[in-house]
Amino acid sequence: MGRFGRDVSRTFRSLRNTNYRLYFVGQVVSLTGTWMQSVAQAWLVLRLTGSGLALGTTAALQFAPVLVAGPWGGVIADRVDKRRLVMWTQAAAGLLALTLGLLTLFHVVRLWMVYGLALGLGIVNLVDMPTRQSFVMEMVGAEDLINAVSLNSVVVNGARIVGPAMAGILIAAVGLAPCFLINAGSYLAVIAALLAMDTSRLTRAAPVARGPGQLRAGLRYAWSRADLREPLLMMAVVGTLAYNFSVVLPLFAETTFGAGARAYGALFSVMGAGAVLGGLVVASRARTGLPFLAGAAVGFGLAIGIAAVAPSLGLATLAMLPVGAGSTAFIATSNSMLQLNSSPEMRGRVMALFSLVFLGTTPVGGPLVGWIAERFGPRSALGVAAVATVLTGLAGILAVRRSARRRRQERPATSGAGAELLGEGGPG
Repeated sequence: MGRFGRDVSRTFRSLRNTNYRLYFVGQVVSLTGTWMQSVAQAWLVLRLTGSGLALGTTAALQFAPVLVAGPWGGVIADRVDKRRLVMWTQAAAGLLALTLGLLTLFHVVRLWMVYGLALGLGIVNLVDMPTRQSFVMEMVGAEDLINAVSLNSVVVNGARIVGPAMAGILIAAVGLAPCFLINAGSYLAVIAALLAMDTSRLTRAAPVARGPGQLRAGLRYAWSRADLREPLLMMAVVGTLAYNFSVVLPLFAETTFGAGARAYGALFSVMGAGAVLGGLVVASRARTGLPFLAGAAVGFGLAIGIAAVAPSLGLATLAMLPVGAGSTAFIATSNSMLQLNSSPEMRGRVMALFSLVFLGTTPVGGPLVGWIAERFGPRSALGVAAVATVLTGLAGILAVRRSARRRRQERPATSGAGAELLGEGGPG
């Protein structure tokens, strides 16, 4: 096998696992539908209200349950069979998408209905996200976790290419309702994949028995360890101010450039193409750690800044390519670090905290970014995100240097399985 063949084999190695391959295919279908709904829902709210604040409020309601009760989702994930729980959460999300599709199809949808269904989806995601993320470890084990998480990011963002483009075409041609109805049907692919898995090949963590203080124990555990605390703090800042593209990009397309749904879909699709490239880069790596995470944050922030000052729609669309690459590199690296560094009995709670700082910050960041975009313009909203993300990355670089200096003072460098996976510059 030549060098190219070895590189490809290394990049896609977790797909040799049959269970993960089934899950991967199911996610391809389901996440395409999810991105179609994301685009259509934002466009529906914009059509109903024309308000950036309403867009931010919709995003806030969808992620408010994660903010209010996110760690409890991790407690539930640690207590039950993750595969079965994901089947139930996916079925519930499909029913919510079906409801929104029918309301839109029969022209009876109102803003308060969109708000209510967004809140319902947030409640489902409260449990679904930490369960699905920690379930990846059960499918592939620690050795292939970085690769599997990165490939999952490739799926998410590959779907971001196809989903928004399909949504833009459908919205322009036949309306919004088909986007929601297609998404409702797409959840069946994940459920079918989970049912087809060979459960004997899953490396299941023993369920944690019910007991008092489990939520507090998870919080103390994550805060007491620098290799968990630092990625979570970085994601809290970036998640609050940078990951609000569903709020900013509709306004960026319509208000800044006077374009419509097709341009909005194109912005998302090009960002998705960049994200696929970023995910493949991370998937090809055998190690990860805080140095790579900090560098990804700086690159992500600089790319957002370039998009913010782009003078034309064409250049802004092109700038979304590095935005997507930096976005995926940052998410996949932080996710892998948290899973690899957490013990099996705490993994669900740690990943619930990841969901909290990634999605649960949206109820704060969504309305804030929406208000900035409405009051000062979408370029200003993107500029705030760019500055915050770059500063977060620089803070991470300083943390790496402090950690290296402390190791030199306290003890000689050591290596082991964890060091090999997380890299020499990882947090101590």
